[in-house]
Amino acid sequence: MAEPETPRRTDRSPWNWLLVVPIVVPLLTFLYNRDEPRIAGFPLFYWMQFAFILLGVATTTVVYRMTKKRGGA
Repeated sequence: MAEPETPRRTDRSPWNWLLVVPIVVPLLTFLYNRDEPRIAGFPLFYWMQFAFILLGVATTTVVYRMTKKRGGA
């Protein structure tokens, strides 16, 4: 008996390129390599780490919503 052929999954959406942003932005140290301004006594570096987490969550959410298949299957 022949196995039914399953459709090939393609991940070739241009939206996937957006996932590069949360990888590259934290590598740009000139954005957060400062002590000032301080917020609640914490230097900018620590607040930027939280901002990078939010950036990663936001971009992952956008890519997921734009690339998920519509309708039932």
